[in-house]
Amino acid sequence: MKAMPLLGFTTLVLITTTIFAGLNISFTWVFFLTIFGQGLLVFTVYKVLTDDYSTEKTFKDFYEDRPDLES
Repeated sequence: MKAMPLLGFTTLVLITTTIFAGLNISFTWVFFLTIFGQGLLVFTVYKVLTDDYSTEKTFKDFYEDRPDLES
């Protein structure tokens, strides 16, 4: 999945926004970082949903955390 670095960056920006708000950084910085983070989040969701990714798995395969256990 090619969108993973973008997802990591978006998470970092939004966590930084939360930290800045908790540390009483200037409202202007928090406001613009929030607006930037929200726009980046929308863009990231779009990139993840339109990513060219295919798999052979189906819902019958269920969750493969433990593929050694047969259903």
